[in-house]
Amino acid sequence: MSKRRKKSKYKNAVVGKKKYYFYKIRWIDITGDAGHKNEEEMDKLECCTMISQGYIYKIDKKKKTLTSFATFDEKEAVFSDTNIFPLGCILSKEKIKN
Repeated sequence: MSKRRKKSKYKNAVVGKKKYYFYKIRWIDITGDAGHKNEEEMDKLECCTMISQGYIYKIDKKKKTLTSFATFDEKEAVFSDTNIFPLGCILSKEKIKN
């Protein structure tokens, strides 16, 4: 009798025999504006909170980065729609369920 492999409850993709999980990543980004501002307007500037969705390729603690992708080739380990985030900019990561 063969063992049935338990299906993952999280959305994932297998690329080149490796499994990657799908995440919602909340991160903080700079806000830029080339216009003139007085002190009151300068004091109101805030960073943007952004949301990216994709598969986490790797988290490199030595380089302090997270690399993600959103598109991939189903026959080869080829990735597109890639991002690399400094870990210090990431507010949260949420693994997405199926």
